[in-house]
Amino acid sequence: MIILGIDTSCDDTSFAVLRNGRELLANLVSSQIDLHRVFGGVVPEIASRKHVELVDQLYREVLQNANLSGKSIQAIGVTSGPGLIGSVLMGLCFAKGLSLSLGIPIIGVNHIEAHAMSILLEYDVEFPFIALVVSGGHTIILRIDDFGLYKVLGSTRDDAAGEAFDKIAKFLGLGYPGGRIIEEMSKEGKPDHVFFPRPMIDDNNYDFSFSGLKTAMINYIKKYNVNNENISDILSSFQEAAFDVLANKTLRAAKNIGIPRIVVGGGVASNGRLRAIFHERCSKDRIDVFFSSPEFCTDNGAMVAKVAHHYYVTNKTSPIDIAGYSRMKFH
Repeated sequence: MIILGIDTSCDDTSFAVLRNGRELLANLVSSQIDLHRVFGGVVPEIASRKHVELVDQLYREVLQNANLSGKSIQAIGVTSGPGLIGSVLMGLCFAKGLSLSLGIPIIGVNHIEAHAMSILLEYDVEFPFIALVVSGGHTIILRIDDFGLYKVLGSTRDDAAGEAFDKIAKFLGLGYPGGRIIEEMSKEGKPDHVFFPRPMIDDNNYDFSFSGLKTAMINYIKKYNVNNENISDILSSFQEAAFDVLANKTLRAAKNIGIPRIVVGGGVASNGRLRAIFHERCSKDRIDVFFSSPEFCTDNGAMVAKVAHHYYVTNKTSPIDIAGYSRMKFH
C-alpha cells in the first residue's frame, strides 16, 4: 500500500512516499529559509507563491526517488490545516487535482496531529500519551488516545515558543531562523546567568504565554550592556526559561492525568537542550519520553503520510471539496 504525503503548511514544501504505513521510500523537503531570512521571519505571500513553483517538481522527484509511478499511489494525504492559509491551500489544491487525475482518494490531515504522530514513524508508542507540539507557529499540549481521538489540554495564548525565539533573534540582529541560532550560541552560555520570568508556570492550567518572556528579554537587553562576552549567557538564560515552562507544564499534565508517556514534536523539539531537560525530568518521575529524529520534528510529508495511512485503512477519506483552515480545530 503506497501513500503519498504532502505538507505545505508554512514555508517548507514537502512530499513523501510511505509503503504499508512503515517503510519510508522517499521524503523530500524544500526549505525557503533563504527567501525569508532577509525579513527575519516567514512572509506568507512569498511562501505560498514558492509552493506553486515547487509542488509539481517535487512530486515528480519524490516518485523518482521512490522508483514509482503515479499509478502506484493508492491515496494522497495532505495537510488541510492549521497553518498559513495561502500555503495550506497550495498543497490542498495540488492534492485535489492529483486525486482527480489519478482517480484515488484524498485524506485531509491535521498538521498538529501529524506532528504528534510522527513519532510512530520510528517508535511503537503505546496509547494514550501526552503530546507537546512546539514550533514556530504552535505550542500545544494534547492527550492522544488514538488516531483522530485527541483532546487539547492547553495552548499558547500569544506567541508560540519558536516565534518568541525568532523575534528575539531578529531584535538582536542575529539572523533567521532564530531558534537554531540561539541554540548554538546558548551552548557556550550559562543558563543561570539571568533569571527570566516563567510566565504562567504555576497557573492551574496547561496554557502558555511567551510574549511576556520575550518582553522581559528585550527590556533586559535595553537596560544592560550586551556584548560578545555575555550574549551567550543571556541567550542561554532566555532559552532555559522557555524550556522550563514547557517541561513543567507537560510533565504536570502527564502526572495529573496519570499517563506515564510523553511525546515531544515540532521544530523546537530538535533542540538539544530541550531534549536534555525532558529526559532528565522524566527520568526522575519515571515517565517515558519520546523524541523523533530531527528530520521528522520539522515539517515533513512523511508524518502526513503516516496519519493518512491509518485513515485510509479505516475508510476515513475526505471529500474532494475539503476546505483548508488556518487555526487548530478543537475536539
